[in-house]
Order: sequence, then structure tokens, then C-alpha cells
Amino acid sequence: MSANILDGKAIANALRQDIKQRVEQHIANGLRPPGLAVVLVGKDPASQVYVASKRKACEEVGFKSLAYDLPSTAQQQQLLNLIEELNVNDDIDGILVQLPLPAHIPAEIIIERILPDKDVDGFHPYNIGRLALRQPALQPCTPRGVMTLLTHTNIDIRGLDAVIVGASNHVGRPMLLELLMAGCTVTSCHRFTRDLEAQVRRADILVVAVGKANIVDGHWIKPGTIVIDIGINRSGQGKLQGDIDFNTAKQHAAWITPVPGGVGPMTVATLLQNTLDAAEKSYNKSRG
Repeated sequence: MSANILDGKAIANALRQDIKQRVEQHIANGLRPPGLAVVLVGKDPASQVYVASKRKACEEVGFKSLAYDLPSTAQQQQLLNLIEELNVNDDIDGILVQLPLPAHIPAEIIIERILPDKDVDGFHPYNIGRLALRQPALQPCTPRGVMTLLTHTNIDIRGLDAVIVGASNHVGRPMLLELLMAGCTVTSCHRFTRDLEAQVRRADILVVAVGKANIVDGHWIKPGTIVIDIGINRSGQGKLQGDIDFNTAKQHAAWITPVPGGVGPMTVATLLQNTLDAAEKSYNKSRG
């Protein structure tokens, strides 16, 4: 067998078109366009590419995009002061601080200073807590994007065994909460997991988010599994690849995401979705 491909690029494009139409309707009704502030500290090449793609996506759907580029020597208080200004700016619905930050600025302090209603990355403890309580507000972009991908399999995932490899605060842990909320039986694998192969072999849904090429052997995939590869790695030849050997895994899986073109486009589209959600909440609040 050969897996069906979960084409994140196509699904994300459809989502962006829907967002664009909703924005056009809001503007036609006399409302301002949603506003997203993107803050970049330093000149990390990968971060510059990500930020550029997010700013371009904003322009394509009709958002107001504001760019704040700070030098790598910027101090914590300077960044906090900028966030405070953006928090009280009524034209800004979302604040995104591109990670990673320089080593001298603790990311958790910066994230907690963003108003939860403007935390379109979904990383604020308030938003993670809402997700844990099954009362989601703004949800982390990548896990929410994965859940959108899963709906396109047309498979009822309630009761399925979901295995997540990777337990980061921004992807693995909120992914666990999303799948749990969707009714899956969820296992989280991390660096202390004793027998990763055994865990992977029983998965009905496998999500891998480690950032290490081939950490999961494609032969471990159980026939019929839905495989979501979130990892992005660059080979010695400069080619992008995921955390799983795609060519082997697709011979076993029922559905699989490619890298690139799978989860990545969904993350950006979901950022736009979160920003529009935040804007619509702001519109409703201003109406009383």
C-alpha cells in the first residue's frame, strides 16, 4: 500500500482564501482590517525566512501587518516595553514574537507579558490552561493546524491510540491536549521513554515533533496509521526532510504529511486564523 498524502499546502490555501473573504466582508461592513504585529529580535536566518512568510501571508489576506525588527543586542526591558505598547494599541489584534530569542532574553517572560487575547501563537499560560480545561481560546498554531489536517482524512479519531513523539511546550504538550480533547487515548514519548519503537508500533495516529531526522524508523509504522511529521531538518545536501523516513513510512501508513508541504503551511494559515478570531472578538467587544 502507499499512503494518501495530507496536502497541507492545498488545505492551507483553501483556509487562507476563506480568511481573505471574511476579511473583505468585515471591511465592506465598515470594520478595520485585522492587525498583526510581528517582532523579530536578531538576524537568525531561519527566523528571518519564517517572519517574511508570515508577513507576506498577512498581506495576501488583507491584514494590516506591522514589522518590528530589533537588533540581537536588544535588552529584555526594551522588548517588554514594545509589547506593552502593542498590548494597548487597538489596531493590533495579534502579537507574535518570533522564537527563538537571543539567549539573554527568557522567552517565558516575554510570552507572559503578551495579553492573552492578543497571544495568537497560543503560548501564554492562560491559553494553554484553557486548552487543558477543554475551554480553548487562542490555540497553539501548529497543533491546531494538525487537528485541521486530521479532519481532512474523514476518519473518526475518537478512541484511537495517538502517540506523540516529542514533548516541547509549544508543540508536543499542546498537541497532547488537542488530541485528548478530540477523544483520543494519548501517549507522550520523550527522551526518557524506554522503548520508543514499541510505542510507535501501536499508534493509530502518530505525531512526531522532535527536530531530528529519522528518529522514527518508517518500518515501525503500523499498517493504516495516520502519520503527522512536524519535524523540519536540513540534510547534508541542503534538502528539507522530516523526522521520519517518508519513503518507507508511506508504504505502511494510510495517511501521511510530506516535508515540506505538510504541517508547515498549516502553521502559518492557523496563525492567520487565530488573528482573525482575535479581531472578531475585538469587533464584538467594541459593539458592546
